[in-house]
Amino acid sequence: MGEQTEAKPLDSRDYRVSDEEREHVVGVLQKAIGRGMIDLEEFTERTDTALAAQTRGELNAVLADLPGLVHHDAGPRAPAFASSDQRLELSAQYSSMTRSGPWLVPPEIVVRNKYGSTKLDFTQAQVQSPTVHIELDAKWGSVEVIIPEHASVDLNAITDIKYGSVNDKTGSDGRVGNPRLVFSGRLKGGSLTIRHPRRFFS
Repeated sequence: MGEQTEAKPLDSRDYRVSDEEREHVVGVLQKAIGRGMIDLEEFTERTDTALAAQTRGELNAVLADLPGLVHHDAGPRAPAFASSDQRLELSAQYSSMTRSGPWLVPPEIVVRNKYGSTKLDFTQAQVQSPTVHIELDAKWGSVEVIIPEHASVDLNAITDIKYGSVNDKTGSDGRVGNPRLVFSGRLKGGSLTIRHPRRFFS
């Protein structure tokens, strides 16, 4: 008879992580560099570690010494990206950021853009809910959103526009569509452009 080994319960730190979780942590690191908590060299090193991480323990290690950027309510061993399936924060400061292809879209997105550019392409995206709330905080930067023909937008909740512009080239504001992208927040010296994918004729 061979030795019988008792299976030990798996520690949450040993759970495998997905590409979405790795990308979320990279977004948190971008927020940290924007606040001056880490420098560019540290950001590069931690990003490399995050993208190579296989478990939650390895992934959380790059955030362990960054106060205020960990999900406190989730307990000491829970992942910092505990709410990543519901909310995604994107930050572009003096840089450009793009989400395109078959990316996973949560119900809530926050776009923080300062002297940068953000492009969100929903044409191949995997949208988790019929309504996506997008909060904008754009200061002297541009936000470009590409939506499929069957989607629509709602711009009524953008209440603070100063030295900025909103250009909906789709004409879908207020009409029924799936998904429905509801925008809110503010634009200061920034621009929001919403368009359909470009058509290429042979």
